[in-house]
Order: sequence, then C-alpha cells, then structure tokens
Amino acid sequence: MPTATFTTTMGTFKAELYADKMPITCGNFIDLANSGFYDGIHFHRVIPNFMNQFGCPYAKDANSPRAGTGNPDPGTSFTSCDGKTQTRTDDGGIPDEIGSPHQKISNTAGTLSMANTGRPKSGGSQFFINVADNNFLDWFNTSTPSAHPVFGKVTEGFELVTQISTVQTRNDNPVDPIKMISIRVE
Repeated sequence: MPTATFTTTMGTFKAELYADKMPITCGNFIDLANSGFYDGIHFHRVIPNFMNQFGCPYAKDANSPRAGTGNPDPGTSFTSCDGKTQTRTDDGGIPDEIGSPHQKISNTAGTLSMANTGRPKSGGSQFFINVADNNFLDWFNTSTPSAHPVFGKVTEGFELVTQISTVQTRNDNPVDPIKMISIRVE
C-alpha cells in the first residue's frame, strides 16, 4: 500500500492510500503529490471536531479569497493506480469513485476524503482529513446528499492532524498560516 508523507510547518504525519480500492482517486493524488503540486499550499479550512481541508492551488496565498475554489489544470492526464490513463475534466475534476461495494469506506476519524462541490466529477486536488467520525459525508449514507469518497487513512501523527484542527481561525482559515512544505508518496 502506498504511503504519503505530509511535511507541514507544524510537523509531519503519514497516511496509507487505498490504491487497490480507489485507483483513480489515489492515482490523481499521487500524481499531484509527487509532481510538487501541493508544495507551498496552505490549509484553508480547519474546523475542530470535524476536519482539515487542503489542496486548493489558490491557497498558496494563505489569505486568498479564492481559496477553496481551485483544482488542477483542466485536461491534464495522470495514470491511475490500475495503470489506466485518466484525463481531468474541463474544470480539473476526476471521476467519482462511488457506488461499488469495495468503495464503501466511511469518513471516520483519520481518513482522507475527496472534497467536491456536490456535482459529479467536481473533485480534483482538494481533500480533507477527518478529525472525527463524519459518516454523514459518506456516499452511501442516505440521510444527506454528500458523496465524499475516502481514499486513505492517517497512520502516523494523528495527534498533529487534530492539533491543526484546533488552531485559532478566522472564518475557518488559520490565523497563523499552516503551510504544506511537501507531500510525497512512496
């Protein structure tokens, strides 16, 4: 199972990626991580007892009013973990990996999940790390329309992830910016 190492200005944590169950989402993440796409981006939304959101290219500026609205470049390609070439949509999104029994992974504390707008194929580079059990975000929870596929789980440093979620914020954005120095996957 591939392992991602997240190096932030507050410390380092690691997560395993579910490449066998979520090959498109993991392939997209690995491509972005290892190409340096995430380097220098700030966490733009952190909420205690909920989650930390990250991955918007506009958040290279920690106070950008556009943070939370960006994706990778449209029409770019990557290789999914099952060896297939995937092309991002006109707004940088990828296919949603939901609906199959093997993809039924809940948004529990410590899991990595794709952020999206609620529209199909709107997830691209942004993801969040759950710091609590958030099953209302599961695509298979019929109580809400949310559909956020889980593609990994923190294996080391969950205390740091929780600490990030509790920093002082202004409109959910950390007052003292928290930068991702790098994410690399091996």
